[in-house]
Amino acid sequence: MIDAAKAAAWWVRDYAYASAWQIRALFNRTDPESFLSGERTPVIVLPGIYETWKFLQPLVAAIHERGHPVHVLDALRRNESPVLEAAEQVTAYLTEQNLRDVIIVAHSKGGLIGKQVMIGPSADRVRSMLAVSTPFGGSRYALLMLPPTLRIFSPMDATIVALARQETVNSRIVSVYGRFDPHIPEGSELPGAKNVKLETGGHFRILAHPRVPAEFTLLARAR
Repeated sequence: MIDAAKAAAWWVRDYAYASAWQIRALFNRTDPESFLSGERTPVIVLPGIYETWKFLQPLVAAIHERGHPVHVLDALRRNESPVLEAAEQVTAYLTEQNLRDVIIVAHSKGGLIGKQVMIGPSADRVRSMLAVSTPFGGSRYALLMLPPTLRIFSPMDATIVALARQETVNSRIVSVYGRFDPHIPEGSELPGAKNVKLETGGHFRILAHPRVPAEFTLLARAR
């Protein structure tokens, strides 16, 4: 059981982190092509809902510094499209760029999109995925939301249910999440995956945890 005061403190720090990086993203003029250099395994980054790739820039930079070319999809914009539609855009990009042996790095909704790509027509182009704070089983809070873009995270949503049944790719996924997630009370544990439960809380601030790039390094080394 998590102490209420500790959960509240995590919640405050989580939203402070999210607010700061959303504001920075508005004024960020970094050219995404600056991350395309590198000789190691190519990486494609998928942000969460209402996020652009710039929200994940610290993680993007850390991966690029390790010698990996990092691809982002400006076409996703703020990632408000349905999961299946977004997965089609990612699949098209993988084909157009002829990318193979790719590692997907995703946050929140991005992990659902990534898993859909892993079971879709370009499945053979994706090696593995690192997913951070992804609602693989949905979130009961989605039932309380009015915007359709948020209600898709309901545990009863057809896409959530269908993805949960697709377990063959789970062994190639690393799911990283905290003890407490203010958006996903069910947590992000994924059966058959490597589940990394951090002794901290949050939905966004987890992205800045040093364990995330460390797990990426281990995933990139694995074959």
